[in-house]
Amino acid sequence: MFTGWRYRVVSALGVVTLTVGAVLAANHELSQSLFTTYVPVFNRLELTVLSGEGLYWAIALSVLAVAGALVPLYKPQPRRVLDTVFLAQQRVLVAAFALATLGYFNYSYRLPRATLVMTFGLLSVAIPGWFVWIRRRPTDGSERVLVVGDDLEQIEEITPSIDAPVLGYLCPSVVGVRDELASLEPAADGGVAVDSAAESTGVGRPHLESLDRIGGLSRLEDALLEFDVDTVVLAFRHADRAEFFGALDVCHEHGVDAKVHREYADSVLVSEGAVGELVDVDVEPWDPLDHLGKRLFDVVFAGVGMVAFAPLMGVIAVAITVDSPGPVLYSQDRTAGFGETFPVYKFRTMIPEGESATPSDDEENDRITRVGCVLRRTHLDELPQLWSIFVGDMSVVGPRAAWTEEEVLLEADAPAWRKRWFVKPGLTGLAQINDVTSTAPREKLRYDLEYIRRQSFWFDLKIVVRQIWGVLEDIWKTLRLSQRDE
Repeated sequence: MFTGWRYRVVSALGVVTLTVGAVLAANHELSQSLFTTYVPVFNRLELTVLSGEGLYWAIALSVLAVAGALVPLYKPQPRRVLDTVFLAQQRVLVAAFALATLGYFNYSYRLPRATLVMTFGLLSVAIPGWFVWIRRRPTDGSERVLVVGDDLEQIEEITPSIDAPVLGYLCPSVVGVRDELASLEPAADGGVAVDSAAESTGVGRPHLESLDRIGGLSRLEDALLEFDVDTVVLAFRHADRAEFFGALDVCHEHGVDAKVHREYADSVLVSEGAVGELVDVDVEPWDPLDHLGKRLFDVVFAGVGMVAFAPLMGVIAVAITVDSPGPVLYSQDRTAGFGETFPVYKFRTMIPEGESATPSDDEENDRITRVGCVLRRTHLDELPQLWSIFVGDMSVVGPRAAWTEEEVLLEADAPAWRKRWFVKPGLTGLAQINDVTSTAPREKLRYDLEYIRRQSFWFDLKIVVRQIWGVLEDIWKTLRLSQRDE
């Protein structure tokens, strides 16, 4: 595995080599002949093989476009394999559009269309594979474990349970140490600077004394890269705090396995049937193919929905403006994966005032406007969330994203509520199609965890079909009710 400046040099040289090879392969007479003869759509193109100055310009422009587009990937940053593939393909696509645009306006040095398509078809596979390969784990069979937490006593207790060499631990220097460090100066990691005298407070902790303190919690991402960590063992006093889930989020983002002490298994998703003092956390409960299929489904569903409902959303915006004063859209911060937040947008259905975090039924709320009542009954107030799905903040199917202020109340009723944080929130879900809302948090949590265990493309499709059918029924009931009122 390469790190630092070696990674930057090797990754850039690899991109240049692959680009040159792809252009030469696409420009070969045999590949041109096969492509322009047997590939539909492109079989109408003429066979064009560049040579001399034209070929040199094609190679130079392709290298410039691809190498420039892939600059964000030259930084040696650990990522999940799927994230690396997606990012590399996105940047290759950007380079392809740049060259296509250049060819449209500059006819002297443009790549022939067949050469352009074949070149970037090859690069869309080769370059992601290259970046995955150079970030591969060492093949010596050794596992690299890092302990991360804020409880020195717990670190001391669980270290003997780790069945692999431990590189060291990350811990704020003041946490876990009692009055001995109270007078020391603050340190940048949120703890205090530890000198040789303070280090002596580790006496009586033989396992801890044998480990190197690599730094504070703020160094987690740097340590994952520097030591190429395979597994992180979490040792926090409180498994329901932001630091705990923040560390899990970093592990998830960088494709690093995570373990916790068994007593914290109720706060996280763990592998079924896990035994032992330390258990594996399912920071990635679904396999990469599920993620890929789910994301493609989300993009297609949201894109088609935004185009199809654009006229209706315009009518709704006008109706809201005429019905009552205030903005057309209403935004609220919701909880996403691992405690992160994102804004959710809906059509405004209530008179703008302060709101309570306590879950309530619509019948109990006298602030709902006339238009808002119709929007809620027909679920049309949810349409702006298609944008959140399209950009990746939400999914079509998943646990319903809860208001950040409401989370505290829901956790009080359902202590394992944060297990829902391990997957992306959704517009609809198993709880929604069974008419279970946040007014019954324990039952809602049960449905959400069942969905996480059973998730698949076909299961998502069934939930979407049932939700659409339910929406159509609600719309029909609303129309019949309006006819009766008339």
